[in-house]
Amino acid sequence: MSEPAYEIKPIYTYADYLTWPDEERWEIIDGVAYDMSPSPTLRHQAILWQLVLQVGPFLEGSLCQPFTAPVDVVLPKASEDVTTATTVVQPDLLVVCDPEKLQGSHCVGAPMLVIEILSPATSKKDLREKLHAYEGAGVPEYWVVSPTEKWVQIYTLGPDGRYGAPAAFGDGEEAAVGVLPGLVIDLGRVFAER
Repeated sequence: MSEPAYEIKPIYTYADYLTWPDEERWEIIDGVAYDMSPSPTLRHQAILWQLVLQVGPFLEGSLCQPFTAPVDVVLPKASEDVTTATTVVQPDLLVVCDPEKLQGSHCVGAPMLVIEILSPATSKKDLREKLHAYEGAGVPEYWVVSPTEKWVQIYTLGPDGRYGAPAAFGDGEEAAVGVLPGLVIDLGRVFAER
């Protein structure tokens, strides 16, 4: 993990993040800055596009809106406000169903659905730090997609505010989006080589 080339602080906030150069992509999780270089691969982008093609039309006419990275999602803890929040992430795909969470250039609070597509540079962070951040923020459903292994793990928030064991689906299967009843993702389309 590399640190920004400017003032090194033990804990970063969203206010710090807003001062960093636009041409650099960073995330902050529990005050720790993570460099988002290198850019996603073409395979990563093709999978994201297939997910968008299935999620987007389903949401037409509803309050829910899909967004793709880079969109800042600020996840303040109970003791934080937006500027002092120590977690800001850029999920690959997110769905927001509460318009009040959309504040101009960013989302404040837990989206209804978050999807992260693994890459060699981010897989540990997506499966550890982001998993805990999304759980702690109350994201109802978190999908982790592996392009190389062609599987999806779906974490669903339980009544205790914790993610249980993930449901797992593979290439060629269909996976229902629990928080968006009626939406079923065709993983054969998602993982198809083009």
